[in-house]
Amino acid sequence: MARMEVDGKFLDFPEITGSENEKAIDISKLRSESGYITLDDSFGNTGSCRSAITYIDGANGVLRYRGYSIEELAEKSSFIETAYLVIYGHLPNREEYDRFSDLLTAHEMLDEDYRKHYEGFPRKAHPMAILSAMINTLGCYDPEHFLDEDVSHFDINAARLISQVRTVAAAAYRMSVGQPMMYPSPDRLYANNFLHMMFSQPYKLFEATPEVTQALNKFWILHADHEQNCSTSTVRLVASSGANMYASCAAGVCALWGKLHGGANQAVVEMLLKIQESGISVKDFVDKVKRKEPGLKLMGFGHRVYKNFDPRSKILQKALQKMLKASGQTDPLLDIAQELEECALRDEYFIERKLYPNVDFYSGLILRNIGIPLNMFTVMFAIGRMPGWIAHWKEISENPKQRIYRPRQIYTGENLRSYIPLDER
Repeated sequence: MARMEVDGKFLDFPEITGSENEKAIDISKLRSESGYITLDDSFGNTGSCRSAITYIDGANGVLRYRGYSIEELAEKSSFIETAYLVIYGHLPNREEYDRFSDLLTAHEMLDEDYRKHYEGFPRKAHPMAILSAMINTLGCYDPEHFLDEDVSHFDINAARLISQVRTVAAAAYRMSVGQPMMYPSPDRLYANNFLHMMFSQPYKLFEATPEVTQALNKFWILHADHEQNCSTSTVRLVASSGANMYASCAAGVCALWGKLHGGANQAVVEMLLKIQESGISVKDFVDKVKRKEPGLKLMGFGHRVYKNFDPRSKILQKALQKMLKASGQTDPLLDIAQELEECALRDEYFIERKLYPNVDFYSGLILRNIGIPLNMFTVMFAIGRMPGWIAHWKEISENPKQRIYRPRQIYTGENLRSYIPLDER
């Protein structure tokens, strides 16, 4: 038990220990017993839930899905297998995997009437705006499953979202460049099928190399879940009201759209391009960052949770190098990125502040070399994060003791005032 003294009164609160020996104090009865609440701006020290999906040890650079290390999953698993693991809690056997894969294939097509919705968006509409709107729209084409409150159709809804989010995203891109939508191909695997819908033409099919599809698979595996980040917390918040899976995940897309969340890998590429185009040396750029010159930031370094290397960064760096080597190509931006990493990691300024490369530092370069345009980077993140959002929606929906999320606040506004008629003001 943890003891707290409030206004001369001693209160005891249960101590909670997680499966990885994480410590917490349950203060859920603090307000009812004392009249006080805790204040924790941006929730940096507040546990909002108990979850069995993802474990992070930020001090030591550890990330695990359902107990499996991210390094092992990235090396040995596929995105679809990892998605199943994240959602259902265990690696699928052959029968489970085949059934899940068949569900994805069965639900990859969009209703033909769905095309009409794209016509309502301006040609230059941001793909994230289209994605969030279209995810909500998906359920309207299958209202029996969409409105099912006893979650008996969970498997179908989960498969539809994971499968059709690719189709929706690729169609949004095709619309933005004035090209016809490409139908998904049931003979292609998940990542390869997405690239087909992105880059094939009616007269010429796009064939991605194994190294490209492997890199994209790793990108999505590494983004499948990441504990209680902004977008995942948003999904759980919306789900706690009883909202359906589509509405909850659409809200997650909107949260992810923010430049401080899903837009970071785009910012990294823009930073590297700025260094390349300016002709400035990496050392001089780092010095300018340290002097905090206006408009300059070192993007892709540091993380809210990790105070060590983000394990995902190393995996993506190797995947990018392998992809480029197989193609026989080079990327000047990768050279700049690696020099920037080496320079920063030798500098006491960054070492003292524990600013290490995060997942965004190399992920944007992978997408860029695949041919994904900058404004689609956050959409790619959303596709990868869909299994995690679904898993968290499932945790909320299956909890019989779940209450609607309702944070408290400390009011800092005006005290009671009397109304003054308009002609007397």
